[in-house]
Amino acid sequence: MFARGSWKWVYALPSAVVGLALLAVSSLWGVLALAVSGFVLWFHRDPERTPPHEGVASPADGKVSVIREEDGRVRVGVFMNVTDVHVNRAPLDGTVEAVSHRSGGHRPAFDKESHHNERVRIDCGEFEVVLIAGAFARRIHPYVEAGDELERGDRIGHISFGSRADVLLPREYDRGDVVVEEGEKVAAGETVLARRDGRRVEQPLRVE
Repeated sequence: MFARGSWKWVYALPSAVVGLALLAVSSLWGVLALAVSGFVLWFHRDPERTPPHEGVASPADGKVSVIREEDGRVRVGVFMNVTDVHVNRAPLDGTVEAVSHRSGGHRPAFDKESHHNERVRIDCGEFEVVLIAGAFARRIHPYVEAGDELERGDRIGHISFGSRADVLLPREYDRGDVVVEEGEKVAAGETVLARRDGRRVEQPLRVE
């Protein structure tokens, strides 16, 4: 299964067309171009996930890169490597109140200057998810709009070739409720980032 939207073919088709044309001239360059097209489609894969029954689920595949408190709330950010699934998911049940886009730069998402990067903010009242473009990301594709009802684990967007997804936890969560550490590998819609009792449990991690 692939991430929704016809835009993924815009990324994959040019190299596929070039690859087919090059096959008549050079099998090596033709195969390489077709391999690039195949990689682009693989990058936009969208496997099924089984959300947890409680807690705040990770909005992205990748490694936890940010855990900090700001304005009395806790932010947890997940950096997506190029090999990770880039479909983002809802961390909790809720209603989308607003979806806003902010233009910006394309610094590496792990850079401290990445707070100036392009981003899409999905405000669900009690919590927020922020999709942040990185050095190679050029398009953020939100799937939701104001008024949409979400369940934990629902697909909410996709970042093409990028990069980081943050969740701003509900105010009742504090730093002690976070059950992951920076550098820890997590899976979108499955790994629990925080729970109210702060109880850490063994969580299986799939690689897709």
